[in-house]
Amino acid sequence: MGRVVDGFRRFANTASRGLGTSVAFTLAVLAWAVSWPLFHFSDSWQLVINTGITVVTFLMVFLIQATQNRDATALHLKLDELIRSTREARNTFAALEDASEDELKELQDEFKKLRDEGHSETVAAVTARRRRLGPVGRKG
Repeated sequence: MGRVVDGFRRFANTASRGLGTSVAFTLAVLAWAVSWPLFHFSDSWQLVINTGITVVTFLMVFLIQATQNRDATALHLKLDELIRSTREARNTFAALEDASEDELKELQDEFKKLRDEGHSETVAAVTARRRRLGPVGRKG
């Protein structure tokens, strides 16, 4: 099963990179334009083109989604590592993709307030931590 998954991952990445270019777009338009006269501008041509485009679109949805899921996961892991390694950062940010809409809105409002107060990034991070956790080193 791992071999199939790895093969699909490689295929999806290669296909999305190759098909997401101006060359692929140009070739698709040319194929469309050249094929029209070959079918003598008939209803058969419309049927073939419409069916082909429908099938390709259906399959591309899965390829694009698989590629975006992988890219998003890799990006989250990179950001998680940066958050983990930064002293002033809060580790709770490492799992924000699992936060509720209310939690995200609360954090967004917190950062807007810090920006409005004119804090630098470092001061904003320390201020945000203190607001949530109280002063560092406080016991009790």
